[in-house]
Amino acid sequence: MVSSGVSAISNPPDAPVIDIILPLAVSESDDAIRAAVAARLGVPEGRVKGVRVRKHSLDARKREIKVQLRLEVGIDAPLPPEEPPRRTYPRVPDGAARVVIVGAGPGGLFAALRCLQTGRKPIVLERGKDASSRRYDLAPILRRGVVDEESNYCFGEGGAGTFSDGKLYTRATKRGPVREVYETLVAHGAPERILVDAHPHIGSNLLPNVVKALRESIRAAGGEVHFGAKVTDLMLSGGRIHGVILAGGGEVPGESVILATGHSARDVYRLLVRRGVRLEQKPFAMGVRIEHPQALIDRLQYHYPPGTERPRLLPAARYGLATKIRGRGVHSFCMCPGGFIVPAATANDQVVVNGMSLSRRDSPFANSGLVVSVEPEDTEPYREEYGVLAGIAMQEALEHTAKRTGGGGQVAPGQRVIDFLQRRDSRELPGTSYFPGVRATRLDELLPGWMANRMREGLTLFGRQMRGYLDEEALLIGFETRTSSPVRIPRDPETLEHPELAGLYPCAEGAGYAGGIVSAALDGLRCAAAACAERVG
Repeated sequence: MVSSGVSAISNPPDAPVIDIILPLAVSESDDAIRAAVAARLGVPEGRVKGVRVRKHSLDARKREIKVQLRLEVGIDAPLPPEEPPRRTYPRVPDGAARVVIVGAGPGGLFAALRCLQTGRKPIVLERGKDASSRRYDLAPILRRGVVDEESNYCFGEGGAGTFSDGKLYTRATKRGPVREVYETLVAHGAPERILVDAHPHIGSNLLPNVVKALRESIRAAGGEVHFGAKVTDLMLSGGRIHGVILAGGGEVPGESVILATGHSARDVYRLLVRRGVRLEQKPFAMGVRIEHPQALIDRLQYHYPPGTERPRLLPAARYGLATKIRGRGVHSFCMCPGGFIVPAATANDQVVVNGMSLSRRDSPFANSGLVVSVEPEDTEPYREEYGVLAGIAMQEALEHTAKRTGGGGQVAPGQRVIDFLQRRDSRELPGTSYFPGVRATRLDELLPGWMANRMREGLTLFGRQMRGYLDEEALLIGFETRTSSPVRIPRDPETLEHPELAGLYPCAEGAGYAGGIVSAALDGLRCAAAACAERVG
């Protein structure tokens, strides 16, 4: 069994853990918490000597908002002090087997940490720049619409998540040790609050430093992390991969290769096709970003009258909406309360939008993806020319359309929601957080007809479910094309190895096995454990 590289002092097993519910107004009152704990346990308040929060969540379904707390309680004696998680990784021994990891997103970084714990030497190759340098490359995208095609919102240390919100909420609790992922992030500088929040979030202003700390842990233990290391070919012989070749011709050998490149490294998919490595089409989703004033979403979700200021104890409200229309899902995606819409293109002939929030979530805007599921059969018009990469061709067609109709640089096409529903031009557009700017365009005509029709029906339904959602100020911005990979790199369900290429371990979101920071990190841990268990020789 692989042990965690993060350690923390645990509390006595006999300390009771209880759940209580409090009104929002007193949810941070020590006296109110102590009284509720005593009542819940049926003991005098004086016997409650210590309380520690283990889980914190809001219940805003009714007009009176409640806070649900899971608490560890010290009865008759204080709880022992709890040290925060610490990072401890063993030094790689001399002559250790090398594992090449392509990509320094959460999948690649957590794979590297697991390699260290098993005594293997991780060699992490990242095509983009380190997080600090990468930040400087975002300014030209925002201000001049010029994309550095190797360093942008998608490529670079930490992957797309570094400057795309840092949401940690996941439903992938059966895929592996979610708590270990959270504790590892805290050990590397993430707020301890993520260990207790029901919907944890780091924020794009804090996540870069966490990512840099992860890199330093890898290097300090004898692993390697290289930037500007773009993989352009594979070292193949005898049905096995022996390493990779970099732009410029340098070879990086390894006993196994973990491919964790993310869903925007389209050149890697094309490389795999060229080298005869089997890929498969998979479902994905495309659509737009929808943006509202955050104050409107707060009012709708927290049920208070217009003009009321959001109470200090309440975070910027979020929402989730989903339905199915004629066999295709229509749903919100990556909702960013108090956030910004950002340009996520990886080439200068594209316009792509995504969302992010800072840790404070204090932007006056709320945005979310509003997307429609795409099945492989929907890509049929592209399949004859592009084969298994038909979904990518479909994405690119919409991205090029956005570039052509947006008005230059990274200016994006936009349309008011009410005009999208009525199939008409928007004479003017409301304010937006999207810094490069928005040009009024008929998105309803630019999207494929089957997609626009389902989106229109979905919006109408959502407007009934969330009265006020179809507000005059609601804005659609095009296009959100990169919700997930349109292809999957197959792997054996037991060994996690490609079924036809020994030593290759497809990993995380780009390989089609994850859908966010935590699930990608979990998949990185699994793939590394599988790769390091493989007999070397």
